[in-house]
Amino acid sequence: MDIHALQRQGMTISEIARRTNHDRKTIRAYLAGERQPGVRQRASPDPFDGFVDYVAARLTEDPHLWAVTLLDELAALGYAGSYPTLTRQIRARGLRPACVACAHVTRRANAVIAHPPGEETQFDWVELPDPPAGWAFPGKRAYALVGSLAHSGVWRAVLSPSMDLPHLLAAMTAVLGLLGGLTRDWRFDRMRTVLDPASGDLTAQFAAFAKHHGVQAVACRPRSGNRKGVVEKNNHTAAQRWWRTLPDETTLEQAQASLQAFAQRQDGRKREGSAGTTTAAAMFAAERLRPLPSAPFPVVVTEQRTATRQALIDWRGNRYSVPPELAAARVHVRWRLAADTIDIATAAGTVIARHRLAEPGLGVTIRDTGHVTALETIALASAPPGRPHRRKERIPPGSAALRAAGILTGTAGPVSTVTDLAAYEQAAKNRNTLP
Repeated sequence: MDIHALQRQGMTISEIARRTNHDRKTIRAYLAGERQPGVRQRASPDPFDGFVDYVAARLTEDPHLWAVTLLDELAALGYAGSYPTLTRQIRARGLRPACVACAHVTRRANAVIAHPPGEETQFDWVELPDPPAGWAFPGKRAYALVGSLAHSGVWRAVLSPSMDLPHLLAAMTAVLGLLGGLTRDWRFDRMRTVLDPASGDLTAQFAAFAKHHGVQAVACRPRSGNRKGVVEKNNHTAAQRWWRTLPDETTLEQAQASLQAFAQRQDGRKREGSAGTTTAAAMFAAERLRPLPSAPFPVVVTEQRTATRQALIDWRGNRYSVPPELAAARVHVRWRLAADTIDIATAAGTVIARHRLAEPGLGVTIRDTGHVTALETIALASAPPGRPHRRKERIPPGSAALRAAGILTGTAGPVSTVTDLAAYEQAAKNRNTLP
C-alpha cells in the first residue's frame, strides 16, 4: 500500500526504494503486479499442481464429494500428500464449486403466509434422546407430539413412547383436548403414519380419524417443511428450553405436567398481530375453535412391558398384576382410548388379565385375587425345606466327609456298623402278639 501511494505522489522507483528500504527490483515487481503481498514463491515446484485438473473435474461433477474419498482416489493415482494438505489446497485454490441444485433450498425467497383465526393446527413429532430410565420406554428415545395453532402460536404437547399410528392418534386426542377445540385444517409433514408413501393419499385409519373430527388433513409438499414453521419453532423451544434441563429423577407423569406448565407459560410471549404488538394468549381468544366430538375415536394403544418377579407390570405410573406363570416374561398392554380398563396379553395375543384403570401417576398396585393366591401357592411350593444358611454359619466336616478324608490319607480305621434299637422299640410298643 505504501509503494503504490508513493508512486501516485510522483516518486521514482529509486526514491521509493530508499524510503522503504527495499531493492529496486522488488519495488518494480510489486508495481508491475508480478508479486503480491503475503504470497511467497515456492523454491521447488508444488507437487499438487499435477493433480489440480483431476480434483477440479471431480468436484465439478460432485460438489459434495468428501475430501477423504477424493484422497483415496488420488492415492491410487500416485498422490503422496496428506488429508490436511489436500483440504488446504482445495480451499486455497477454490476448487470446490457451490452446488447450484442445493443453493435454492436456503437462499430461495420465502413468502409470508397468512394464517386466519381458526384455520389451521400444525402437528409434528419431537425426538427426545436419552429419556430417564424410570420411564421404561423401549429404545433410547422418547417422543413429544406438539400441536400449534397457526394464527396465535399457542401450542401444547404430549409425551409418547412411540410414533406409530395408534400412539399418534392417542397423542393427537390429548393435544386437541389441551388446546380446547378444532380448527378447519390439520397440517403435517409427509410422515408415513399419515400419508401412504406409495400413493400419497391419507392412510385409511388416519382418514377415518380426520373424518370423525370433521377436519381436513393437509400434508406439506415435498421439501417444503417450512410451510409449518409455527410448530417447527415451538419444537425447537421445547427441546432446548424444557427437555435440555429436565432432571433425571423426573417421572413420566411429572414430566408431562412440567411440559404442560411450560407450554402455558409460553402463551404470554409477544406476537405481532394486525393491531400491533400483542401476546399469544390475546390472539388465542380470536381463534374461534370448534368443539371436540362427544365420543373419542376408537383406537387401541399397545405397549410392551416386562413383568417383574412379583408378577407385576408398570404402566403409566401404576402397577398391575399378571398370572405368576408370566413372571419375568414380556407381555403386551392394550388400552382402548377413553376406556376405564386395560387388557394384558401374552406375546401370542392371548388376553390373560384385565384390570380397572387407575389414575396415571398415583403409584398404586392393583392385584387380582386369583393372581395373589396362585403366586403364594407357587412361592410356598418352591421354598426350600428348613431355614436358609446364614452367611457366616459354622458347618464343620461331617462323618461322611471325615470318612472320605481318611480313605484319601490312608488313616481310615475299620468300618463299624452300629444298629440303632430305638426303631425296634418304637415298633414293639402297643403290640401284644407277633404279626
